[in-house]
Amino acid sequence: MPTPSRRTVAVTALAVAAVVAAVALPLFQPWRLFTDKVVDEALPGTGPISMTSSSPAPPTISGAPGRTPAKTPGSDATSAPVVQASGRFVSHEHHTEGAVAVIRLPGGARVLRLTGLDTSDGPALEVWLSEAAVVEGKAGWHVFDDGRYRSLGQLKGNHGNQNYAIPSDVDLSVFKSVSIWCNHFNVSFGAAQLALD
Repeated sequence: MPTPSRRTVAVTALAVAAVVAAVALPLFQPWRLFTDKVVDEALPGTGPISMTSSSPAPPTISGAPGRTPAKTPGSDATSAPVVQASGRFVSHEHHTEGAVAVIRLPGGARVLRLTGLDTSDGPALEVWLSEAAVVEGKAGWHVFDDGRYRSLGQLKGNHGNQNYAIPSDVDLSVFKSVSIWCNHFNVSFGAAQLALD
């Protein structure tokens, strides 16, 4: 049997590399490790509210020491947003920082607010509520799809402040954690345990 020429081997290798690149590049999107998208949304129904804090404590809505806005004479307690649960991100597959809060808005709707988010961009990133406990380190990278979880939608940006509507049927006594989840690799970029206020 004749030995293939160098040219034949080189052409075959290039053809295989082209096919692998055509399949792998759209799937893995490696360039997203070097891209950023910044989102800075205000809390729905209010003016701009910064929930960024340099302290390790979860953020508050107002400058008051408590998390629930104080009632003033003649005011209605339901006329201001109320933080119901909060936490801070820990890093998993990628370095992740920021705070999360479940906020009940006037009228009863709830949003999950991410503030000061700082993580990597990536393909197919979603914001999940999960029943899984947050485990630090590599042991916590893959736990969020083991049990019940609920996607709140695609991650709007890998930096900044953003809001995600929480459906009314979501029970926060069951869904106790938040994960920035990558569907392509089935891994958590970072997660936060929600502590009920």
